[in-house]
Amino acid sequence: MQHLIPIASGKGGVGKTLLAANLGIALAQQGKTVVLIDLDLGGSNLHTLLGIRNSHPGIGHFIYKKAETLEELLVETSQHQLFLIPGDGLFCATANLPFHRKQAILKQLPDIPADFVILDLGSGTTYNTLDLFLTSSAGLLVTSPDTTAILNAYSFLKSAMFRLLQRSFSAKSSERHLVMDFLQQKMEGGNHHIQELVEQIHRLDAESGNRAREALSQFRPRVVMNMGRTAQDIRLGGRLRKVVQDNLKSGIEFIAYLPQDEYASRSPLERTPTLLRYPECPYSQGIKHCAHRIIQEPVPPMQALFEDDQDLQELADQFGNLL
Repeated sequence: MQHLIPIASGKGGVGKTLLAANLGIALAQQGKTVVLIDLDLGGSNLHTLLGIRNSHPGIGHFIYKKAETLEELLVETSQHQLFLIPGDGLFCATANLPFHRKQAILKQLPDIPADFVILDLGSGTTYNTLDLFLTSSAGLLVTSPDTTAILNAYSFLKSAMFRLLQRSFSAKSSERHLVMDFLQQKMEGGNHHIQELVEQIHRLDAESGNRAREALSQFRPRVVMNMGRTAQDIRLGGRLRKVVQDNLKSGIEFIAYLPQDEYASRSPLERTPTLLRYPECPYSQGIKHCAHRIIQEPVPPMQALFEDDQDLQELADQFGNLL
C-alpha cells in the first residue's frame, strides 16, 4: 500500500526540503521504496540536496505536457530504493500551477510504484499547496522555534482546515457558500471558532454536518520542530498546540524534534544529504527516529474531496476575454 507524505511549511527557511531529502533516505534505508517529488514550484532545489545535477526532465515537463506520466520522470539517486522526480528548474512561470495540471498531478500520484511518496511542497498557503497537502490525513508541517515561524505554522493549519471543509462539499452547494461566508469573519479574539461553522453546516443539513465533523476528525497533521536549540523550544511548541486547540478546536501531534546541527547546515553546500555524510550527528538521529515513527504509525487515507470549479471559471474567463 502506498503512503503519501506531503511536507509543507508556513514560511520559508525552516528546513522543509532538507527534511524531505533526509527522510526519504531514512525510509529507503529501512527497506522501503521511496519516491521524492519536488513540488516546490518556482523554487525547486531538492535535486541539489541529493547531489543530482539539474539536467533531468522533471515536474515542469509534466506541467507543460512534455511528459505523459509522472512515473517516466523517475531518477535514480545514490541511495538504493530512493528515486526523485525533479522539480521545475528547467522551466519558467510554473509557480502559478494551472488548475487542470494540478488535477492531473493529483490523479497520477496513486499510480507511482512506491511504499512512500514524499511531496516537497512550497511554503505558504496557496490553494495549490493546500490541496497537495490534503492528499494525506496526516501530512508533515515543518516549523522552527521562533515566533514568526510558529505563527505561520498556525496560519497554515487554519487555512488547511478551512480548505478541507470547503472541498468537502460540491462547488455550488449551500454548504460551500456557508464556508466561504464564514471565512470573511474574524476568528481570533471572538466566538467564530471552526466548530461554530460545523454547527451552522449541521443546522443547514444534518448529514452535511456529520460529513464536516468526519473530515475534521480525520485531519491530524504532524508537526516537525526543526532547528531546535533549548528547552524553551518545547514551550513554543506547547503554545502552538494551545492556540490550535483554542481557535481551531483541533489537536496536533509533534512527530519529531530536530536539533540545530552544524553538520546539517553544511550538507546543502556539500551537495550531500546529511544522513549519508554524517549518519551519527544529532540531526541524522532525529531523522531516523522520525522515519521509524512514520513506519510504525501509518495513517488512514484521506476521504475523497470534491474538485473545485476553478477550471470552469478559467474557461469562463478565457471566453470572456475573447468577446
